[in-house]
Amino acid sequence: MVIKNNNLVKIQYLILLTLLMCISYLTMAQGKIDIEGHRGCRGLMPENTIPAMKKAMDLGVTTLEMDIAISKDQQAVLSHDPFMSADFVLKPDGQPVTAAESKSLKIYELNYEEIRKFDVGSRGNAKFPKQQKMAAYKPLLSDLIDSTEAYARNFNLPTPYYNIETKVSPEGDGIYHPEPEGFMKMLIPVILSKGIEKRVIIQSFDPRTLEIVHRDYPEIKTALLVENKEGLEINLKRLSFKPTIYSPYYLLVDDQTIRDCHKQEIKIIPWTVNTQAAIEDLINKGVDGIITDYPDLLIHKNK
Repeated sequence: MVIKNNNLVKIQYLILLTLLMCISYLTMAQGKIDIEGHRGCRGLMPENTIPAMKKAMDLGVTTLEMDIAISKDQQAVLSHDPFMSADFVLKPDGQPVTAAESKSLKIYELNYEEIRKFDVGSRGNAKFPKQQKMAAYKPLLSDLIDSTEAYARNFNLPTPYYNIETKVSPEGDGIYHPEPEGFMKMLIPVILSKGIEKRVIIQSFDPRTLEIVHRDYPEIKTALLVENKEGLEINLKRLSFKPTIYSPYYLLVDDQTIRDCHKQEIKIIPWTVNTQAAIEDLINKGVDGIITDYPDLLIHKNK
């Protein structure tokens, strides 16, 4: 039996179309890995600074991960530590912050005008020898968002997502930060005013701020940070709801934890994964994202 040429062409076209659809599906599946630049890209640039976030965007991260503290004048400031770290901060007079004075220089006891005068980049961080040394400061969250959104527009980059950690603990209430309700009243309005709530994750080790987000702003995603060995089931019981993301220390992640998260439709994104071998192992196991100080190690895995 001879098939007419036009029918043969149609069959070949359908086969080709099917192959292209399969390739497209596989490409999209691989692209679901959320590449999160930890504190921007702490391994390469001064942490929690605008230059670190821009560098991370240049490298192709999906999400900018950052930490928030509250200043004396009630502004949301990027800072992991609730004080000026002796590891890398220079005082306004150019002298290094010492270990003896570090914890007396609390973010919560300084107005932002004072905070801005500390240099967090020129000294470098000995723990990250590849980190570029450059003058830098702790930015306001509002300024950081304005800068990164403009950077994306100006250089035709994808608009970033923001993974924002609330640096709170029961022991720190009233000492290093406001109590959770007060903290969120200073953080959430910034997010809403910038119109980025659909691209924001609020993450925390402290369930209290996550409960506030779930109660008052259910459209905003949440991530439970974990560094204990109690396991998924016990940790999830710390919340009255199911978070969007379960985010454990990467050495706590195993195949069963990944399967159990996915069964509950919870994404699992471990932190902070800084070697090529560990990154590849976790991706092969099926995690939904990677938080890393070195996003340059991860980008090629997502292409």
